[in-house]
Amino acid sequence: MAKGKKTVHFNMAKDRPADEEILALIMGRSGKLRAPAIRKGSTLVVGFNLDIYSEALG
Repeated sequence: MAKGKKTVHFNMAKDRPADEEILALIMGRSGKLRAPAIRKGSTLVVGFNLDIYSEALG
């Protein structure tokens, strides 16, 4: 999850946070999923951060 220069990483297989915590981070003020949102395999990238996109989409 990227929000400006701030990034948050979750490893859902090891330390799954509560659904409410995830939703609070990925939902925008309008109640819809923040944009951009890209899923590649088991990776979901929400928000824009060029470094994360380079790493995730390699």
